Amino acid sequence: MNPKDISEATSSKGSDRRTFLAGTTLAAAGIALGTSSIARAAHPFGDDTIKIGLIGAGGRGTQAVAQALNTSDNVKLVAIGDAFRDRIDSCLNDRGVQQHTKKIDLPEERKFTGFDAYQKVIDSGVDMVLLCTPPGFRPIHFEAATNAGKHVFMEKPVAVDAPGIRKVLAAAEVAKEKGLGVGVGLQRRHDPLYIEAIKRIQDGELGDIGLTRVYWNGGGVWTIPRESDWSEMTYQMRNWYYFNWLCGDHIVEQHIHNIDVSNWLKDMVPTKAQGQGGREVRTSNQHGEIFDHHMVEFTYPDGSTMLSNCRHIEGCWSIVDEFAHGTKGHANVGGGQFTSNDGKNLWRYRGRRVNPYQQEHDDLFRSIREGSPINEAEIGAHSTMTSILGRLATYSGQVVGWDEALASNIDLSPAEYSFEATPPVVPDSNGNYAIAVPGKFKPV
Repeated sequence: MNPKDISEATSSKGSDRRTFLAGTTLAAAGIALGTSSIARAAHPFGDDTIKIGLIGAGGRGTQAVAQALNTSDNVKLVAIGDAFRDRIDSCLNDRGVQQHTKKIDLPEERKFTGFDAYQKVIDSGVDMVLLCTPPGFRPIHFEAATNAGKHVFMEKPVAVDAPGIRKVLAAAEVAKEKGLGVGVGLQRRHDPLYIEAIKRIQDGELGDIGLTRVYWNGGGVWTIPRESDWSEMTYQMRNWYYFNWLCGDHIVEQHIHNIDVSNWLKDMVPTKAQGQGGREVRTSNQHGEIFDHHMVEFTYPDGSTMLSNCRHIEGCWSIVDEFAHGTKGHANVGGGQFTSNDGKNLWRYRGRRVNPYQQEHDDLFRSIREGSPINEAEIGAHSTMTSILGRLATYSGQVVGWDEALASNIDLSPAEYSFEATPPVVPDSNGNYAIAVPGKFKPV
């Protein structure tokens, strides 16, 4: 699929754009046609062991593999890969993973390190892979996994640039053709509170939604000091959150959760975005090249607006939540509460509560065993692209259109993947990285 094809497929003309996020509940979240080999085998018996391989053994990968092992007695971790051996060891020594030692079969020959570890895990005889590396690697790993016929759970975001998004969308089609299960770590879509709240909004309880507001404001995340024997590539891999070829900036890596909720309840993706952002506090070279705040106004095809705000600055207003405003009332979506425009309580969620991180794995594994694997790859791609669109708008200070952004050939990936190679961005003589300057940065 070439950029022109994708640009036409995502045109704002007609109703095609609404098909991007058509699934408003898990049942409608992209059920794939056909069944994979595991689905065919598991469906009649329900007790076949699903062999999983973990690719990316950092903090999120450690949590994800513990949750995958917690889904059933018939799941086994048989391969693991990471760029760094210490992360593999830390993962396997984690208390949550240690609780499942009977489900772990990992001889040394199935512990892989380096940039090619992902392919070795895929080729090790697994049925499913968990893709939990920094998101810049996701398109490559997802493509390799689907080509090999493996079920996939992949963390969000699923890419950091438009070429990566197009690769993920193409691999999503391969997954559909092969009947592969694909889960994406947008766990709110598996939370009963969010599912019910958004169904009610889409059923019209708040009238027409003209505005959504979404936030991820906090103090920021970790940094790891540079060690004297590290190459520049090693340093950036260790501090992946601060380099766009690995992370995409925190509007993509983190704020995608809230942006996805707005796309979900609107059942569409934006046509354009404009915004502001910069570095006010987290300005040292240890914070790489990313901004510490973004404020974006997205416009949807129906003329409605999403206001998006994310910030990594300590001592400021902190909030992680989503809100919707309609002609009949407004909602605190994450709080599960609707209020009329004259201040009356319309609805409050009183249903069951779950751990959505666990629930997303439960739902994916169940769908595979039942022979109707879910496929959330397109949902993940379109919400990731929305987040990338926001970054392009804040970096450039321009109004950036969805179609032109998605068709962009600006590729952030390195020319070579090795610890001796030169990363896409390098520090100057003072150790500082170039920062995007609005008015000068070219978004596409």
